[in-house]
Amino acid sequence: MSDKVYLQENQPEGVPPLALTGERTLPDVPEENYWFQRHLVVYQWIATRVDGLHVVDVASGEGYGADVLAGRARSVLGIEPNPDAFAHAVARYPRVEFRRDIAETFAERCDAITFLQTIEHVPDPDAVLEHFKSQLAPMGAVYLSTPNLLTIAPEGAEKSGNPWHVKEYRAEEFRDLCERHFDHVELLGLFHARKLRLHELAIRHAHWDDVHGRLGFTRPFYDRFTPAINVRDFALRAGDLDRALDFVAVCRP
Repeated sequence: MSDKVYLQENQPEGVPPLALTGERTLPDVPEENYWFQRHLVVYQWIATRVDGLHVVDVASGEGYGADVLAGRARSVLGIEPNPDAFAHAVARYPRVEFRRDIAETFAERCDAITFLQTIEHVPDPDAVLEHFKSQLAPMGAVYLSTPNLLTIAPEGAEKSGNPWHVKEYRAEEFRDLCERHFDHVELLGLFHARKLRLHELAIRHAHWDDVHGRLGFTRPFYDRFTPAINVRDFALRAGDLDRALDFVAVCRP
């Protein structure tokens, strides 16, 4: 990322825009749209599974995900320690309750917990998952997502260059972490679909990025392509998890 400061665009009156720092994704930043849609599709998938439930979205960030869940859940509580993100979420998403707290200490009995794209930031993930299990009502579920080390980091590396990440996981490492704390673990992968899949194949087999780089239209291409990405350009499914972009785990005691 360059030194340019990217702020959220077109925020409602009275809502302070957040700056893109790389620690969390944001809506309303055209240059960030790929990552935002990549996260949003998982929230939308979970929302269809929490009808009528009390859900806690831990590390809720800007608040967009908690708001998506609130469209189907009986109630949603967003847990967010960052003061700027918390203030923004409270102002932007009035149908969600937000509380300043951290994953390791929040106390709220609930039917479901979401903890998306955050376990890789945590120094002691085992303690966090044990805490989550203690907060679940009977028959509850924890939904986790995290990037795949094999597709986010350079080949052979044990970590990407993201300074906010403590530990990035291979599929079996992530499954083992979840199964240390939960009896029932379903693990799915998030993959490119539609135009993102075509773009991926073009880069891999036709060296597309090299071609338009030599022709000098890389920036104009991505200025149009990136904002046009939407949730339909991703697919969540079982399959070859080593090739997945992200892992999504559904964990039940």
